[in-house]
Amino acid sequence: MRILHTMLRVVDLEKSLAFYTGVLGMKLLRRNDYPDGKFTLAFVGYTDEASGAVIELTHNWGVEKYELGNAYGHIAIEVEDAYAACEKIKQRGGKVVREAGPMKHGNTVIAFVDDTDGYKIELIQKKTG
Repeated sequence: MRILHTMLRVVDLEKSLAFYTGVLGMKLLRRNDYPDGKFTLAFVGYTDEASGAVIELTHNWGVEKYELGNAYGHIAIEVEDAYAACEKIKQRGGKVVREAGPMKHGNTVIAFVDDTDGYKIELIQKKTG
């Protein structure tokens, strides 16, 4: 068994795709409209779906707002250099909500970014050695 994807409901699919592909550097892997169901699914990731887990962006046509709830935490992405990743994200128009630095009570370097719907993305710097 393996994890296939995480699904997020998004209000504006084009803005979300611009964030995940343009700001975070993922690839749009596939996109399908379902007119009878009035929704679109778009899958984004760093690798193809056969090689790794991806994110499914679900756009329900006509929905203008979602409540994120208080149970959702974040999606974590490993990066080589969290400080450099934050700078790139800001240059690309992304919103860094917690700058890169050691985590509280530890030494792992992390940062947090918000996507266009307010979902948290954690950047975790790859450990060396």
